[in-house]
Amino acid sequence: MSSKGRIAVVTGGMGGIGTAICQRLKGEGATVVALAHPSEADRIGDWQAANGSDIEVITGDVASEADAKRMMDSILEKHGRVDIVVNCAGITRDTTFKKMTSDQWEAVINVNLNSVYYVTQPVWNSMLENGFGRVVNISSVNGQRGQFGQANYSAAKAGMHGFSMALAYEGATKGVTANTVSPGYIETAMTAAMRDDVREAIVSGIPMRRMGTPEEIAAAVAFLAADESTYVTGVNLPVNGGLFIH
Repeated sequence: MSSKGRIAVVTGGMGGIGTAICQRLKGEGATVVALAHPSEADRIGDWQAANGSDIEVITGDVASEADAKRMMDSILEKHGRVDIVVNCAGITRDTTFKKMTSDQWEAVINVNLNSVYYVTQPVWNSMLENGFGRVVNISSVNGQRGQFGQANYSAAKAGMHGFSMALAYEGATKGVTANTVSPGYIETAMTAAMRDDVREAIVSGIPMRRMGTPEEIAAAVAFLAADESTYVTGVNLPVNGGLFIH
């Protein structure tokens, strides 16, 4: 599969899964721009040293419509177009619904779902006009099945695939596809910090008896983003080791 010469934008690009996606798309021949939160600014130098200074990093808040537009407009101005958008930014604010505050609800909805609109909208028309585009939204197995203590997260992640399906219809005749990847439990800094007994309980419920790797998610993204994936649109691709099969 190839994305040679394409311009790709990855939100949450300095996270565990985001980093693997940036590396994989770069390996597929794309010019990659990672969007990172301003709180990550002091890590950019080290991150680029580890992952390649040819991956551009732009800081801003994707949960802000104005900030997201500023970043996407700057990429359009510099590169002339955006071919691939991977919406990977995400946060959790877990608690049972009876204890969930409106701040916890809105924070997750804004970062995980509203950002998908804010980032994609500024480049959508140009994708249609150019006759090529790939939108890949990183959802979650918990957007498919729900999860105790994650009403906000599950709602946002389910909404991401609804967005993909709608855009799939709108882009179908213009060479623009929109798809979703729904990871299960992935080996990241967050899961590595879990207590051993919690990790063991999670892994015991996964048919493959292991967590996935960020690179396995990146491989799914690379497939959906590739030039050759012209007839794949509106799908929700689970990458969860058999944790949820439907």
